[in-house]
Amino acid sequence: MKILITGGCGFVGTNLALFLNNYYNVFSLDNLSRKGSKYNLNLLKKKNIKNFNFNIKNYNKIKKLPKYDLIIDCCAEAAIEVSKKKIDEVIDTNLIGTINILKKAKEDKSKIIFISSSRVYPIIPLNNIIKNRNIKNKIYISKKIDEKNDILGPKSIYGLTKLSSEMFIEEFSYAFGIRYLINRCGVISGPLQFGKQDQGFISLWIWKHLNKQKLKYIGYGGHGNQVRDVLHIKDLCNLILIQIKKINKIYNKLYTVGGSSISYTSLKNLTNICQKVTKNKIKFSKQKKTSIYDIPYYITNNSLVSKTYKWKPKKNIYNVVMDTYIWLSNNKNNLKKYF
Repeated sequence: MKILITGGCGFVGTNLALFLNNYYNVFSLDNLSRKGSKYNLNLLKKKNIKNFNFNIKNYNKIKKLPKYDLIIDCCAEAAIEVSKKKIDEVIDTNLIGTINILKKAKEDKSKIIFISSSRVYPIIPLNNIIKNRNIKNKIYISKKIDEKNDILGPKSIYGLTKLSSEMFIEEFSYAFGIRYLINRCGVISGPLQFGKQDQGFISLWIWKHLNKQKLKYIGYGGHGNQVRDVLHIKDLCNLILIQIKKINKIYNKLYTVGGSSISYTSLKNLTNICQKVTKNKIKFSKQKKTSIYDIPYYITNNSLVSKTYKWKPKKNIYNVVMDTYIWLSNNKNNLKKYF
């Protein structure tokens, strides 16, 4: 099987390419515009994985690519706050890019696996989940989010492009018979993630502790009690492999995918874990103001994907932090320019 991974030099794409290359003939499409992509490109080269270096919005180049049995669409501008400032870039990459891939899949009769996002869910209902709870209190698990949750309402420009992409995929499937799978993923983390404040915060937290640099709790009073589940990238890779093996029998499905109750944390708890792993304590400041795009809580309900594929995450939040820490500490000098 020949597989093309868009965003193949990004965090998710690189991990998938290196993992799936053990089983299939894998290729990458990435214009190397994101932080760390050239670092990841060298990892692909060592495994003889070819990367096509051009922008995914360029359909004239996409249509000239070889035929692939499967396209895994990971290409996205994923930073939530950036999506508000670079609307055209986000739409071109996240939506137009996916439409271009769909047109290519239509011509070649390729299957599609789309890496979507939990950010397709609207912000106000997610805030209302814990409307009557005190965000200063300890971690708790309230409602888990699944495929049945409402998708109507403001969600961020990024989230809107992901939801729009899902709808285009479903439309192309209905009109042209393209077989697809959509995975709505929550926070994903692990080695090869170059973190920043609003995207890749787990690796950023570890890096700051490793190098004894300051951090800031942002939003909801600056208490650090926002809760997220965190999916280890290896768990996602294992799921994708299972999905590929069964895609001729199980297709045209949508799943919520995340760390769920196996792997979740608040920012404050993440700080405690980072202190234990790195043996470093750092200074924190507070920014009480909350971004219009922030949410206090998100934990995935994996029931459907677990039942369908007999899959569940194996790595807990400590495993996520430890594995990422080992990668960061072993490559500290080479990674400084990316953080």
